[in-house]
Amino acid sequence: MVKLFFVFILVSVSFVNVQAKENIYQKNCVSCHKNQAVTLDKLFFQYLLKYSSEKMVKKSLYNYLKHPSYFKTVMPKGYINRYGVKLPSKLSDKELKKAIDIYWNKYKVFGKLKIKK
Repeated sequence: MVKLFFVFILVSVSFVNVQAKENIYQKNCVSCHKNQAVTLDKLFFQYLLKYSSEKMVKKSLYNYLKHPSYFKTVMPKGYINRYGVKLPSKLSDKELKKAIDIYWNKYKVFGKLKIKK
């Protein structure tokens, strides 16, 4: 019975940790972008087209979110002229990196593409 209790506690703690990580992305990214003209998946592919690798996408996204600028954005200039540049993220460095990791894992194509033989 005690072993079962400890297993339950470990599973519960893991579940809460996963939910907390998801909440950073859901609460701080999805909640705002769901009402935007450009969806998060389209934005992801803009970054992927420009920067190609996981390391460069994450680095450039992090830099943009910390210090947004007209010159750093991957959005078309017409979009920025109409809607403006976003405000800097208020997330801590650690939280922002977690949110970007979740974002990357959600939309990455590497390892998801199947080659037809």
